Amino acid sequence: MKSINADTPIKILIVDDKKENLLSLQVILAERGYEFVEASSGKDALRILLKNQDFAIILMDVQMPLMDGFETAELIRQSEKLKHVPIIFLTANMNTTEYIFKGYQSGAVDYMIKPLSPAILQAKVMVFTDLFKKNQELRIREEETARLNYIILKANSKLETQYAAIEKHAQELKRKNMELDAFTYISSHDLQEPLRKIQTFANVILSNEYPNLSEDGKLKFDRILYSTTRMRELINSLLTFSRTNIADRKFENTDLNVIIANVKEALIENIQQKNVTIDTEIHGALNIIPFQFVQLMENLLTNSIKFSKKDTPLEIKIKSLIDDGATLRNEKLAPLQKYCYLTFEDNGIGFDPQHSEKIFGVFQRLHGRDLYEGTGIGLAIVKRIVENHNGFITASSIPMQGVKFDIYIPVHN
Repeated sequence: MKSINADTPIKILIVDDKKENLLSLQVILAERGYEFVEASSGKDALRILLKNQDFAIILMDVQMPLMDGFETAELIRQSEKLKHVPIIFLTANMNTTEYIFKGYQSGAVDYMIKPLSPAILQAKVMVFTDLFKKNQELRIREEETARLNYIILKANSKLETQYAAIEKHAQELKRKNMELDAFTYISSHDLQEPLRKIQTFANVILSNEYPNLSEDGKLKFDRILYSTTRMRELINSLLTFSRTNIADRKFENTDLNVIIANVKEALIENIQQKNVTIDTEIHGALNIIPFQFVQLMENLLTNSIKFSKKDTPLEIKIKSLIDDGATLRNEKLAPLQKYCYLTFEDNGIGFDPQHSEKIFGVFQRLHGRDLYEGTGIGLAIVKRIVENHNGFITASSIPMQGVKFDIYIPVHN
């Protein structure tokens, strides 16, 4: 059955062996905008219905030669596609109870006695054509719903396949990262033993043989000492970086003021040497991994000291507040989730804004080693610690105007 729309005329099959009767029906119903298909006999009607089943109603004369209306209606009702098309019998002789019962028994939904009342015929036809429209519209909606459901099911199936592939890839990546971290830890740990021997023998030479070396020998020996010291720093940084991922995550409700006080005590010599001022404005405790947060604060403070201006006292501001994501206004935050928003700001040399992501990479350096010492792992460790707390960190800066780190960590009751 074809679909219809608002502009598609409703089709009516009219069956009568007399041409004048066919014309009379069309005249009565002409103003309704119907499309009429004529059949001059029962056999002709069946032939038409075999090719086209989208009729809203059939108006059929009972008395026709060869095959009357009753026989035609019974044959129509035997078709699965046609048995629901309403048939109204039109006759001049259907005036007995037996005759009327036979009409309904053969499949008619109604009958009209000739001469026909135009108003009644129009009303009856309108009832069935309106019902036909509604049924068609319902069927179209059902087909559209079925089509959309099929698309959704197909999309869901595709998404499930993609999700399974992503999940498998994520698990594989997680496994490889764990293997890599374990390898980094073991390798770095094993490298320390030969490095200790090099430093031990270097210290023996320094104590006993250094004065006897030539100037060129002293220069080369100093390079050896520098390289071994740097190697130890690099190994220790790699060990710290790997431990931030493989260590047990034991969260404790901790006062950040205590963390900062411990870090200041550990770095007291560097702070005094650089004449560092640290202002804090910390609100509330936080559920964190304490030793990792000590490392985070220590690395940020060390980074600020390293990249401070030569002739300007270093000023550091550390603040925190707890609020929901909607108030903090960051697109990465869930609006209804509570976060600890921690800022770490200094007045150091800063960096070009285009490097705001690069600075968190392992072994990423924005300045030459001859200008600033370091392994290039400190901020990578900071980023990993923040991620271990299910948060994220960003950095913003303008050259020679300091740097600001924004840390967001979800708060769970």
